Amino acid sequence: MKVLLIGSGGREHALAWKLAQSPLMTEFYAAPGNPGIAEHATLAALDVDDHDAVIAFCREKQIDFVVVGPEAPLVAGIADKLRAAGFAVFGPSAVAAQLEGSKGFTKDICARYNIPTGAYQRFNNAPKAKAYIREEGAPIVVKADGLAAGKGVTVAMTLDEALAAVDDCFEGAFGEAGAEVVVEAYLDGEEASFFCLCDGKSALPLATAQDHKRVGEGDTGPNTGGMGAYSPAPVMTGEMTERTMKEIIEPTIRGMAESGHPFTGVFFAGLMITAKGPELIEYNVRFGDPECQVLMMRLKSDLLPLLFACANGTLDQVKAEWTDDPALTVVMASKGYPGSYEKNTPIIALPEAGEGEKVFHAGTALKDGALVATGGRVLNVTATGRTVGEAKDRAYTLLDRVKWENGFCRRDIGWRAVERENA
Repeated sequence: MKVLLIGSGGREHALAWKLAQSPLMTEFYAAPGNPGIAEHATLAALDVDDHDAVIAFCREKQIDFVVVGPEAPLVAGIADKLRAAGFAVFGPSAVAAQLEGSKGFTKDICARYNIPTGAYQRFNNAPKAKAYIREEGAPIVVKADGLAAGKGVTVAMTLDEALAAVDDCFEGAFGEAGAEVVVEAYLDGEEASFFCLCDGKSALPLATAQDHKRVGEGDTGPNTGGMGAYSPAPVMTGEMTERTMKEIIEPTIRGMAESGHPFTGVFFAGLMITAKGPELIEYNVRFGDPECQVLMMRLKSDLLPLLFACANGTLDQVKAEWTDDPALTVVMASKGYPGSYEKNTPIIALPEAGEGEKVFHAGTALKDGALVATGGRVLNVTATGRTVGEAKDRAYTLLDRVKWENGFCRRDIGWRAVERENA
């Protein structure tokens, strides 16, 4: 099978690493890719926003299957264009991708199909949003409606923080993403990430994970795209997984199909496990980043036929097998992230990874043959172990051998799970 992977981040490196192991793979391309992905696929210098160029490339190379990694091309309709041109695609249509592209769209689906989530209101101007916030009080959650690279959500513990978040959105801190704001009730509990493949009618639950969104240790400071993750999530018991499927995923699949926009691809449900059970915080329509990295480390099955089954409606004919060993990944980020940071700082050396270890590239590039850091989140240092504690120790031991002066990381990834193990 000839495959094209769209994307250039740590998630795509993890997907490339796993897809390249498939005996079904005959030719493998990635656009635009990164130096890590280049170890597994031939990089194509394509502008993925130019859908006609992507289609022309697929025709030229006789691509059988396109895997779309990030959310922005999906929301922009790349899957629709490729399907219309006759190519099999992993990823939802532009309308179905609104589950991530618009927080308000998702909340409306939840309301229509009785999916448990926090109470909410949508606003297109600051005065009304602020009046509602003053009425409701804090803690409360303020979200930019559109795509904001993981940074458009403020969990406000005070009224002032919530009001400032509304100003940020409407004053352009998140660009067009903040033109509308969703204000929703604060949910108290433990967060978890749940992943499930879907072909429009059938669902295949994958695995669970927990990520650390805040930049500082002890889960403090501003939200980021994710500073680390581990899988599985101990809070997602068999009962919680069953309830998530029945109360959240299955009604969403039905709802999307009934509304004429069947969902194909991966559901990434951000959950809050509350006293009442699982409640939906938000949907993403692609694999999590950095959750994908730990999922791929634990997946025993061939990834390629699983993703292809989503595209051709045969998901009920495949299954996914997982190793019981936990996996943990630590994000190395550029100093200053999630604020401004220096670009093109040299990464002098990466360690040789052993069995059950992998350094995934996220924001890297080659400049004059030397590896440099180009992004905020740059490397995902990943390891497995018999326990989360062991996976954590192995990941940090590997990370301490990375030679990159401008990098920083949190040193407490997995703390909740390790505490549970030591209790």
